[in-house]
Amino acid sequence: MTATEMTTVSARELNRSTLARQLLLRREPLGAADGVRRVVAVQAQHAASPYLALWNRLEAFDPAGLDAAFAGHEVLKATLMRITLHAVHRGDFAAFREAVQPGVRAARLGDRFTASGLTADIADALVPELLAFADRPRTNAECEAWLGRRLGAPAQPGAWWGIRQLAPLLHAPTAPPWSFGDRPAYIAPPVVPRVVPADPEASDASLRTLVLRYLEGFGPASVADVAQFATVPRVRVRKALRELQDVGSGRPEGPGRGELLRLEGPNGEELFDVPGGPRPAGDTPAPPRLMAMWDSLLLAYSDRGRVIPPEYRKLVCRMNGDTLATLLVDGYVAGVWRPAEGGIEATAFHPLPEEVWGALADEARSLTAFLAERDPRVYSRYAHWWARLPSAEVRVLPGG
Repeated sequence: MTATEMTTVSARELNRSTLARQLLLRREPLGAADGVRRVVAVQAQHAASPYLALWNRLEAFDPAGLDAAFAGHEVLKATLMRITLHAVHRGDFAAFREAVQPGVRAARLGDRFTASGLTADIADALVPELLAFADRPRTNAECEAWLGRRLGAPAQPGAWWGIRQLAPLLHAPTAPPWSFGDRPAYIAPPVVPRVVPADPEASDASLRTLVLRYLEGFGPASVADVAQFATVPRVRVRKALRELQDVGSGRPEGPGRGELLRLEGPNGEELFDVPGGPRPAGDTPAPPRLMAMWDSLLLAYSDRGRVIPPEYRKLVCRMNGDTLATLLVDGYVAGVWRPAEGGIEATAFHPLPEEVWGALADEARSLTAFLAERDPRVYSRYAHWWARLPSAEVRVLPGG
């Protein structure tokens, strides 16, 4: 990598850069598919979370627009980064899946899969046939029955678990209020990524695309941040960054061709960024927000201190992986929220000024109205986490 004098970026400038790219400094007048494209990837473990993520980011967001985007395959829900469910733009899906496929393969064709009596070669052979079978939405039961017929005997535990992850299947919309119900259905993607047979060269090329898209939506960022976001080994990330900086590589003209920016983080760490990526001043105002559970903002970095004060991390990111719905105040997590009778219950972890409570009350009125026609008790199954939360203050912010 070329030796150039590096600009130092402060912690607050990193925070504001993330908020700008994640459309959290102001809501933008975009449709659902364009909004997803701008923020790169939206966590989708809970069916409601992509809707709440876009409500926080888009001006006059209409949830029916995201319903239509899912139904029309403009926005796709699938297992991707960190081997978890994400909603991404159709144009990003194939490259993202190719980039992370080596990690998916290693995680899903291990001991649990081979204990079923199948091998990786058998799994590879089954994937194209499974995708052909999934030409329409198929339930777990239908897919397991298909697999049993294909194998000539009922599939053993672990077989379908491994193959359904190895194959680049999409989740098909099944039920209101958030397009996807508790019982998933699977369908083949409109464009099938190059995942079988394993193609390291294709995966490396797609990883370069993923790195660029990540930096566009979450940069500046370190090697460790990129690796955390995608669950890709750091050695692969470093290689991708070197190749992106190699102006003599002969790649076609396009985003990322040429030298990425190299910056110095607040602790002396090396950061990378795309030219032209917004980096607002650290004192740029950041309005309060009521963030979705598992919002990508909270999970996209190795150093989560960019948005979560270290003393609060274990409060919002629970041991089993649940990541609670948070209050975002001045760009940082300041507490958690949940629906309550008549509005939104907000638990602050430290004292908040009255003007902040007023702004949160405005957000709560808007969110309560947004939820009213869909699911006024969203996330209620996670209420047990509130039993032992510390708080400086708890308020019910009225929805009316």
